[in-house]
Amino acid sequence: MNLLPLMTHQSASDIVAFRHGEAITVQQFLADVAQLRAILPPGRHILNICRDRYRFMVGLAAAMTANKISLLPSTYTRETVSHLVRFAPDLFCLSDEDNDIDLPQLFFPEGLPVTAATQNLPIPLIPETLPVGYVFTSGSTGSPVPHLKTWGALVGSVRAEAQRLGLLDGRRYAVVGTVPPQHMYGFESTILIVLQCGSALSAPQHFYPADICAELSSLPRPRLLVSTPIHLRALLGMHSSLPPIDLLVSATAPLTQELAREAEIRFNAPLQEIYGSTETGQVATRRRAETDEWFLLPELRLTAQAGRVWASGGHLLQATELSDQLEIISPDRFLLHGRTADLVNIAGKRSSLAYLNHQLNAIPGVQDGVFFMPDEDAAGSVKRLIAFVVAPGLDAQSVYANLRERIDPAFLPRPLQMVDALPRNNTGKLPREALQLLVAAHIHKKENNPGTP
Repeated sequence: MNLLPLMTHQSASDIVAFRHGEAITVQQFLADVAQLRAILPPGRHILNICRDRYRFMVGLAAAMTANKISLLPSTYTRETVSHLVRFAPDLFCLSDEDNDIDLPQLFFPEGLPVTAATQNLPIPLIPETLPVGYVFTSGSTGSPVPHLKTWGALVGSVRAEAQRLGLLDGRRYAVVGTVPPQHMYGFESTILIVLQCGSALSAPQHFYPADICAELSSLPRPRLLVSTPIHLRALLGMHSSLPPIDLLVSATAPLTQELAREAEIRFNAPLQEIYGSTETGQVATRRRAETDEWFLLPELRLTAQAGRVWASGGHLLQATELSDQLEIISPDRFLLHGRTADLVNIAGKRSSLAYLNHQLNAIPGVQDGVFFMPDEDAAGSVKRLIAFVVAPGLDAQSVYANLRERIDPAFLPRPLQMVDALPRNNTGKLPREALQLLVAAHIHKKENNPGTP
């Protein structure tokens, strides 16, 4: 049986996290893991919803070393939790904040001191076949679909990422994330990357740009910011100077080249974009400011079969179908043309929601915007594209006129609705369910106010 270390830090005094001005050492981390492990309930499955990134990492390591499996769904709705309980009836919840999740609760204990029994603990060695967690995607039925992640596959994925990003040169990065650790991207790039590169994470999960900048400024260099296009756009909207960092990473949605170039200039750092999915983890990276092409991570390969693309090799335990339209350029390079599910066909013409969204958000004055195609059987839905736009200072007519110059008339939205904000989640994504609620609210408003556009 092949064993892989939980972490690659070399000394008990190495720093593994920064939390509220305190540097936390490997010794303290291992002590916290041991003491939390001792009070874990008997169930084998754990829902770790700790918002504090350090506490999440402690909970993850405690679960792994107790042979428990973490469940990482994308939401915690009542329906999702009910599905998780059917999947794992012994599930319990580890949390560090009050919540209304209907599960047996274990609240993260405060102030775990290093004791004589927890001094000088060795770094655990983990079997590469150990099931670490299930990540969940929403299938065609809307029910969460589990995907098992083993320790060996996760280590292979983040070590490939680290090699591509240049994180294996011996420097110890301070890692700040604007995405939650429960999300696959945040899980790999703010938790596992720290454990496998001898780095240190920033524990708080800040929301406001000013707080993110303050946290970055408080940390030693080199600094790594793990973010998303929506968070980067908010940071770049600040008029004050941004703290210098050493590397930017973005994922969850494609970056525009303009945003990537501005981010590199304002932060004075290169920006690497990651392509992947919940099913596969990380697959490729690109320097968006310089190229449209994606470069596969080491040992991965793509194959095209019957109009679909499959990824295999490297950290993938089996060939996995990708839900995107990819154009394979060479054995290690490809272009991304959008999600297969994003294709729209109107009046015999084809386009993608990704392309339409790009054109909408490229209009000067538009802060955020999205196209939406209602389900064919949606009650009261208009069988045309709908667009929701955040653009203070603009009206619907001016946005519509700009769109008319950018896209085919067949794809012009009817209606185009101005809103104060889009219902993005904490990774910057727009769940279809949230957009459906927005559409329903618009329809309700129109029915009760017939003059509403």
